[in-house]
Amino acid sequence: MFVANRMTKNPVTATPETTLNEVSALMKKHHFRRMPVLEDGKLVGFFSDRDLMRVAPSPATTLSKYEMRELLDKLLVKDIMQKDVITVSDDATIEEAALLMYHHKIGGLPVVSDVGAVVGVITETDIFKTLVAMMGLLKGTTRVTIEVDDKMGVVQELSSVFVENGLSIDSLVTCKQDNGKYEIVARGRVPDSIDIKAKLEEHGFHVVHTVKIGD
Repeated sequence: MFVANRMTKNPVTATPETTLNEVSALMKKHHFRRMPVLEDGKLVGFFSDRDLMRVAPSPATTLSKYEMRELLDKLLVKDIMQKDVITVSDDATIEEAALLMYHHKIGGLPVVSDVGAVVGVITETDIFKTLVAMMGLLKGTTRVTIEVDDKMGVVQELSSVFVENGLSIDSLVTCKQDNGKYEIVARGRVPDSIDIKAKLEEHGFHVVHTVKIGD
């Protein structure tokens, strides 16, 4: 799955000369929290509601609403925007975007094309939605966690148990544990008439956990 398929396309943008009142109104109107900043079509910054909160008057201020508006009209996006912008390519995978956000501790990225044009914004919410879709959670699924030894062919053996019982695996993830073993998480639609835990244990698998998620 690629960033281009999950990003918000054609994002609303600001310029360095946009006032904070203007950018705040845009965010409220369009219900988003991040905005690329462009100058002559070139990405020069990234602005978020967190930047706005850093300079907004405290609720305990003695300033009137008029005075607060006047203050925010004097401040421009260029005064507080993030200038060292981390971007991601539109042909990057969702995993690459998630890793960038993780390493840089940020909640969103401008998405650029191969010619450097800003074509979208990808956020942590988009990543969460993708994760839910990839795991098939919206349509309902059975999640089975199995601990296995690090040996060749174990995934094929696991799959064969599902096949024997007329079941398919919608998604499968492996993760190495500190003890050298692997934890396999398999997801698929399993009817109540089939005890998949018992079926797997009959074939010598150590089933750690099973749960039905979603509808």
